Amino acid sequence: MDETPPPGDTGDDDRPRRRSRAVPVLATLLVVVLLVAGPLVAYLWRTTDEWRASSEDWEDLARGTAVELERTQGDLAAAQRTLDDTRDQLATAQERITELADEKAQLGDDSAAQQQLADYQARVSQAAGKVATALATCIAGQSQLIGYMDDADSYEPDVLARFREDVDALCGQATEANEQLQHELEP
Repeated sequence: MDETPPPGDTGDDDRPRRRSRAVPVLATLLVVVLLVAGPLVAYLWRTTDEWRASSEDWEDLARGTAVELERTQGDLAAAQRTLDDTRDQLATAQERITELADEKAQLGDDSAAQQQLADYQARVSQAAGKVATALATCIAGQSQLIGYMDDADSYEPDVLARFREDVDALCGQATEANEQLQHELEP
């Protein structure tokens, strides 16, 4: 009997040839996949590291901003307390000026006493005017400083610091004027 393979069957000799073609094709596909996936994985890894570093930078910036905000809020509260104290001083000084002016006005009818009283009142009025002007300037400066502090993010910190020093100098002048007035008011 003649053993011929049935139609469509190529025989045993074709199978090894098919296998031998499949292995290089699969190996080529594997190499192509590795060549494509390798740079992609490296790119994704590098991108992840960059995002992580960027995230850390943003967190550092947020922490620094929070510290600056807390410090600015503390400065604002201190400026508000100073402003309140200055207003109280102004009210007290004005009350005292009025009392002393009334007391001195009742000293007598003698012309010398009247002249002394007039001179005294002129000095006190002049000193009181300086105190009132200096305190009003101080209060205005502190009010403006509080406004700037409320919106501190819109200004450079060193500009705010210089303005705060200028306001402190104005308030120092008000304190000096008040001390001069107190000296004039001493009997």
